[in-house]
Amino acid sequence: MNPPATFGREDAFHFNSSVGWMWLDHPGEALLELEQLTPEARLNPDALEIEWWIHAESKQWSAALKCAVKLAIQAPDRPSAWLNHAFSLRRAPGGSLLGALEILSRALPQFPSTALIPYNMACYLAQLGRLEEAWEALEKAKQVSSEPDTIHAMALRDEDLIPLLPRLRGGAERNLA
Repeated sequence: MNPPATFGREDAFHFNSSVGWMWLDHPGEALLELEQLTPEARLNPDALEIEWWIHAESKQWSAALKCAVKLAIQAPDRPSAWLNHAFSLRRAPGGSLLGALEILSRALPQFPSTALIPYNMACYLAQLGRLEEAWEALEKAKQVSSEPDTIHAMALRDEDLIPLLPRLRGGAERNLA
């Protein structure tokens, strides 16, 4: 990921260093680099994406949620803003599957070709026990994806979609009752 063109030389350096530390699996060092950004640069959507990644990798879900809310305000035109917001809300202490599902339900019409939105909706619906709706969302993810086989392979390994495994493996639709 390249630093935003609006970043000055020093902000670009710290941004790039933060990304580098994340690729080296050192989120603490990455966060220290991000904290060196100017206040304006810290609110840049690209910087917020990196900050969210840092908190998510560290499983600091409350911090990730705060960051995701900022990102959603700064960049509502990015599917990742909605996905990060929903995912963080689901994982934060006292989190809400229904709230996460609501966020993605609002995002779906805005991003009809973003497969990860219906895919994550399928995950949340499956965890809520709404298996037929989960299956329909997963099918929607496959329909809009340029790689439906990849979506299927991900679903086979996704713990959230365990309730759909019999159907994913090629049968047992009757098990969805």
